[in-house]
Amino acid sequence: MSASEQPMINRHVDRVCADYVRQAAEFQAAILADVAGRRGTLHGRVKPLSASMKVAGPAITVEVRPGDNLAIHAALAVAQPGDVIVVDGKGDLSCALLGEIMSTQAEAAGIAGIIIDGAVRDADALIAKGYPVFSSGLNPCGPTKSIPGRVNYPVSVAGAAVAPGDLVVGDADGVVVIPRAEVTLILELAAKKLATETRRIAAIHGGDLRPAWLDGALRSAGMLTDGEALQ
Repeated sequence: MSASEQPMINRHVDRVCADYVRQAAEFQAAILADVAGRRGTLHGRVKPLSASMKVAGPAITVEVRPGDNLAIHAALAVAQPGDVIVVDGKGDLSCALLGEIMSTQAEAAGIAGIIIDGAVRDADALIAKGYPVFSSGLNPCGPTKSIPGRVNYPVSVAGAAVAPGDLVVGDADGVVVIPRAEVTLILELAAKKLATETRRIAAIHGGDLRPAWLDGALRSAGMLTDGEALQ
């Protein structure tokens, strides 16, 4: 089948399982990003409208032409409860791709949240409602609904590759994407890293103000000579 013959809306998605989503939601996006090799994070321009907004779930991917949200409406129709709509809006801020009406529809349908590399509007209403919406900006101008897009195909969103069904986690720091095949390993590594960081914070409160690795790292970088120490 040629690319021109493929359906533009793919309804069949292999999703990361709900149990893994629940586990991932317990971690900061930063923890997951670190143990994923510092890969899979969206550009920092994509932020929650409110710092209290958090989201985790399997990705329903959308590609749109700048300023048109027809494909997002299609994604809202085919998404299942718990999914996260992830939109490649090309970083365009000339028109909002959704606002209060579409986010209300998404919330009523049980969709976990919406992430858009593009603009949204009705910010006051969205923030007051608290439903998780991440975007790269705001614009009062509304979109058109006439240009074909694609739903549930691999996309690149704000510098990160996202495939349908991948695990997406977002919080005040931003958004990280974990490939579905790597989720089990990443969750194991995240639990270990969180335990290590918790111990380190406790040690700092106990008076251990210098990480044990620092002198060695400074020597390796040539900032200290062999045998030299900071103190």
